[in-house]
Amino acid sequence: MFMAFDKPPTTTLSPPPDARSAAVQSDSVDDLVAAYGELDAVLDRIAELSADRCTDVEVVALAKANEVAGRRIASLGHRRLMDVSDRDAWRLTGAATMRMFVANHLGVPDVKRRLDHAAALSETYTITGLQQPPELSATADALAEGAIAPEHVSVILDITNRIPASVEIDDHVAAEVALAEHARTLSPSALRQVGVRLLAHLDPDGELTDDHDRARQRSMTLSRQDAQLMSKLTATLDPVTRAMLDVVLAKWAAPGMNNPDDPNSPSGSIDDADPDSEVIKDAAQRDSRSQGQRNHDALNALLKCVLEGGALGGSHRGLPPQLIISITETQLRESAGLGVTATGADLPWRDVVELAAKADPHLAVFADHTEEVLYFGRARRTASRAQRMALFARDRGCTAPDCDQPAMHSEAHHLIDWAEGGRTDIDDLGVACPKHNRAAGPRRDQWTTRLDRATGRVTWTPPATSEPTNGPPEPRINNRHHPDRVLVCTRRPKPG
Repeated sequence: MFMAFDKPPTTTLSPPPDARSAAVQSDSVDDLVAAYGELDAVLDRIAELSADRCTDVEVVALAKANEVAGRRIASLGHRRLMDVSDRDAWRLTGAATMRMFVANHLGVPDVKRRLDHAAALSETYTITGLQQPPELSATADALAEGAIAPEHVSVILDITNRIPASVEIDDHVAAEVALAEHARTLSPSALRQVGVRLLAHLDPDGELTDDHDRARQRSMTLSRQDAQLMSKLTATLDPVTRAMLDVVLAKWAAPGMNNPDDPNSPSGSIDDADPDSEVIKDAAQRDSRSQGQRNHDALNALLKCVLEGGALGGSHRGLPPQLIISITETQLRESAGLGVTATGADLPWRDVVELAAKADPHLAVFADHTEEVLYFGRARRTASRAQRMALFARDRGCTAPDCDQPAMHSEAHHLIDWAEGGRTDIDDLGVACPKHNRAAGPRRDQWTTRLDRATGRVTWTPPATSEPTNGPPEPRINNRHHPDRVLVCTRRPKPG
């Protein structure tokens, strides 16, 4: 049920010109543009009006009407997204992918949900131009009427994705129709309960679920850090992965093992020490951690073992696959603040100090240079490890506007395209994720990148096609990896 928007598959291609011609004749472009202008004017009119003189019955009716209108607009929005996706029109905005267009140019907070909804609720075309109904036709109709909310759509998508692949197609369609009908009268939480019962009815003994269904549902998601710099790890494991994890936790999360609060706690697997020794027994008696905390500490110890054992190889995108941390001279002097890793994680100063005690340090000095060669001109195309380390220290992550990809997931980008005579010199390079690296270049629909030597920041100028009526596009910089600079720019001066 997932459709890739960056490169639409053949089943979601736009119809050929002759198949589109009838639609173009019946739907005037001017009428569509004018209709959206009228909608904007109506919204302005509604915003100016007050409901102070309405009765209680009337304000309830107005609230319902507003909700229905919002849902219908959401349905129309899916059609507009499909228009942009089918034509690859997002390229005109300078976005590297459809997802980036939706996130950065439309400001949609949950991009995956919006695109999943558009893919499941929109009509598609085969390669021959034959129109196909929406994958969830009944759900699409209900949303178009304003009878259900986007939250209902999410529940229906989740339930239908969990229907075993071996279930007959007629039963699959009937289940979607039934869920869409229930959604008209139930809340999303109540609809989910109905969906769970429906799944149990379709596969009461669990015999229809096969390896294909399990593989389709496997996942592991790491959330962003919260205000306390903590992250949530959420996973749906297939049976084999679960069985292997059970073995690992039994060895590494045993009571008394890998306890960071106990300096005498044995590290590694319990098999590395004598299970009957007094050291493990005493450590287990002192261990007041919950099972969840022991599992966490076991994962921490296991990751240290992998990183220090060299199991990740010698390089990842030009950087060593190790814990690489960047701090500023001010933080070093004041012993405060947050360190930033090459993968984009923030570390409290105390953890930075503890890690630095065992680290192989690299010092980046921007006023001068070390003896490592940071200028290659046209002698080589790829950046050296020394250059990658220097780029991480300067840029921290992808320099494209609003991009949050860290340096470990990015590449060394030639600010002037290599094919156009770009040089592999440190001041002619910048950090860019793979998608934005391809989005910059000499073509009219690509971004232009330069280094502002006064500030040491990489600037990205949008393609001329993105702002055709507002004059030449202005260069932009990305401050997402430098929140300290944002605070300096927005901090109000103290009253004199």
